[in-house]
Amino acid sequence: MLPTSDAVDVDLIERIARRDASAVAELYDEHNGLLYGLILRVLKDRAEAAEVLQEVFVSVWTRAESYNRTLGTVVGWLVRIARNRAIDRLRARTIRNRALEQYPLPAAPETPETGAVRSERCRAVMQALGTLPAEQRMLIEEAYFRGLSHGELARRFGLPLGTVKTRLRTAMTSLRHQLREVAAR
Repeated sequence: MLPTSDAVDVDLIERIARRDASAVAELYDEHNGLLYGLILRVLKDRAEAAEVLQEVFVSVWTRAESYNRTLGTVVGWLVRIARNRAIDRLRARTIRNRALEQYPLPAAPETPETGAVRSERCRAVMQALGTLPAEQRMLIEEAYFRGLSHGELARRFGLPLGTVKTRLRTAMTSLRHQLREVAAR
């Protein structure tokens, strides 16, 4: 006899095979944490891990009838699907990155004019950043030059999330206004 959780999982798989969409939701609720953790460990990228997790459950939906309880538990089957999908994604990423490294897109040659325009834009941005209050400038620099999210900024500076968002929005509005004035000259 199967332990209770295994029996419940087998019942969910049987319901999925009969195209019961609510069974997929139940299976997802029960096992998404374990599978996401496994996938994230392989890929080390949250967005990709979330995509692969979705692919796993699409695969479960389309292949539920292929589950064979004599070969292992539902959890074991799910883990194998998740692991294989994550490894496939990692391999594809590696191949794509190698191809990009091997055949990089040629950089457009910089003319004296484009160099001067780029230099002028950089100077204008740096000057505009210098006019911002320190609390706004620090948030902008951390968000745009280091890639920190709003939540990460809030934790790093000990600020409420709403304060971070307001300061960033105010800073961006000020920068946009100043840079439009420069462009209009």
